[in-house]
Amino acid sequence: MTAAIEPGIDWTRTLRRYLAASALLHLSWEVVQLPLYSVWSTGTVKQQAFAVFHCSIGDVMIAALALLSAIALAGRPTWPSSGALRVYAVCLAGGAGYTIYSEWLNVSVRGSWAYSKLMPVVPLIGTGLAPLLQWIVIPTLALWFAVDRPPWRDGRPDAK
Repeated sequence: MTAAIEPGIDWTRTLRRYLAASALLHLSWEVVQLPLYSVWSTGTVKQQAFAVFHCSIGDVMIAALALLSAIALAGRPTWPSSGALRVYAVCLAGGAGYTIYSEWLNVSVRGSWAYSKLMPVVPLIGTGLAPLLQWIVIPTLALWFAVDRPPWRDGRPDAK
């Protein structure tokens, strides 16, 4: 049984818009949150720039994988016009879940980076609040931009 794609819905356009918005927003977020990491006070300008761009590229890769996984697991053939809430929820869970794991691994186990005294840390999980919020705020804004409506609502804005 094959479900028909709804006419007029270009999911590739939605993916492109999501990735473009994600790239811009993650780059901006990485610059703003840099003082919350030790590289701000201990690193050279070159090391700081590398950290921002390296992390931004990783963020876009995570964002792409989180959304594509969410579409594969929870999407409908008519996504993004229907099933938006399920895809949004799975995308957020994937991005936030990976962030918790990655921050624990890189801060606590590997010591690849460290938080500065300015970073608020979420009790029990030990993850910095800024990177956790990053994976709630940015996918929400990027999906909102990509689908031209809040990502938890179904239907095109011009649909009646």
